[in-house]
Parts: sequence; structure tokens; C-alpha cells
Amino acid sequence: MKTVLIAEDEFDAAELLELILLEEGYSVRVAHNGRDAIALLNEHVPDLLLTDLMMPLVDGLEVILTIRAEPRLAHLPVLLMSAARPELGPDPLTKFIGKPFDLDNLVRLVQELLA
Repeated sequence: MKTVLIAEDEFDAAELLELILLEEGYSVRVAHNGRDAIALLNEHVPDLLLTDLMMPLVDGLEVILTIRAEPRLAHLPVLLMSAARPELGPDPLTKFIGKPFDLDNLVRLVQELLA
């Protein structure tokens, strides 16, 4: 079973994402800020990180930079969510989805990144 780590500071959004991914058959862990996401990544490497951009303590871009700098995490695919499109630069392992997003599109991107 593939594991997805969700990093989302809005509790309702995190719960909705968790329910959708559980229904799709994924194992899910949830962090409510970037610092907690990094701590969970250090405990167990998931198959995918689904992260919000704007979060307290450590934002989504800082989480991605931390992942890409760590050899044991550098291969981790990331789906970044935000209402504002950030400048990501060339990173084939990171995809972007704008908020609000279509749930079918979200599931399709998750499946694509996990393929």
C-alpha cells in the first residue's frame, strides 16, 4: 500500500484530503505545518508528499528544498497545492495543483506521481 503524507494547515482541508486518499486505497499521514511534515519525513519516508504552499512555521517551498537537499528523500515526488502559483524551477518530481482544485484532477495527479 502506497503512503501519502499530507502537509496542510487548514484542518478541514487536511481531513477532506485524507478521506479522499483513504477511499482511493492509500495509507495517509497528516502534518498541520511544514515543521511537523519534515519531522514525519525523518521518521518514515512516504511514497508521495502532498503539501500546501502557505503554512505556519515552515512553508511548502521550504519543505521541498529540505527534501531535495536530503539524499534519502531527494527522489520523493511532491504535489504542491496553492491558490498562488509559485516559481518552482525545473523539478520533474514536483507537480502543482491550484486551489480550489477539482477532486478528480487531484486523484489523477496523485496516481500519476505514484506510477
